[in-house]
Amino acid sequence: MHSWTTQDMPSQEGRLAVVTGAGSGIGYVTARELARAGAEVVMAGRDEGRMRDAARRAAAEVPGARVRPELLDLADLSSVEAFSELLGRAGRPVNLLVNNAAVMAVPERRTTVDDFELTVGVNHLGHFALTGRLLPLLLRAPGSRVVTVSAAIARSPLADPSDLQSTRHYRPMAAYAKSKLANVLFALELQRRADAAGAGPVSVAVHPGSSLTGLQRHLSRPVRRLADLALERFVGQPVEAAALPSLYAGTAPGIAPGGFYGPTGRFEARGAPGPVELPTAAGDTARARALWETSEALTRVPYIWPGAPYFEEEHPF
Repeated sequence: MHSWTTQDMPSQEGRLAVVTGAGSGIGYVTARELARAGAEVVMAGRDEGRMRDAARRAAAEVPGARVRPELLDLADLSSVEAFSELLGRAGRPVNLLVNNAAVMAVPERRTTVDDFELTVGVNHLGHFALTGRLLPLLLRAPGSRVVTVSAAIARSPLADPSDLQSTRHYRPMAAYAKSKLANVLFALELQRRADAAGAGPVSVAVHPGSSLTGLQRHLSRPVRRLADLALERFVGQPVEAAALPSLYAGTAPGIAPGGFYGPTGRFEARGAPGPVELPTAAGDTARARALWETSEALTRVPYIWPGAPYFEEEHPF
């Protein structure tokens, strides 16, 4: 397979992209490279100062880049609403939404402003609410896409969303794994609902392989050192390469709706981006629908589809 790089990215002139978690790591590189290709990019994150610094850095690295930082805290649904209203008032169609922000391995069970378990609250529920609130703007853009960043751990036995918010038992990596499976279930269900409505964005999930990013900050110091060594020297890849699946899924022609994309090298830890195997659990459409309905109930963000059937059944976890 041709080793797709940012040099293969089609021009993004005239397009508006929103990237969450764009202050550092994969989100920052994704935003910067979209801007390099000509897109106007909203760099969204929860730390206002950090986002301003990231936007200045992107503008310095890509002369003429059209980037703007905006405050978005996915652990606070009122912040999601305010951010969405800000874009809504501008009224410009959104061509690409990259649901990238995440937290991992939070050592003890913490909760968001809205009393959701923090990992699933940020990684899944915050993005579910954001995508639903931006749906009118995505519907206005022909050929719009939603790219939701999952992780290879979505295939792990730890990824059991039956106790979605870890109320019975909390384990840091299990919480992360279930949130990453939720990302894939969400992306596929979003595509099914868009298909049923005959309108809406192309929805895909990606995983970035292995790379050193800010996600490792919650690991214990010895584990973090071991992870750093392994990722740097043996199985990992630079963050610029880890951003390629998101950029590929968001811009390349011929992307399959409801697909899953990631590195295609050994163990999917590194390599050129391309189609990869979905987690087995992602084929459970009943679970995906149940997760969707639970997410709507928890976030109070309904998705309004033109001409789509109204789904009344609820299947809470």
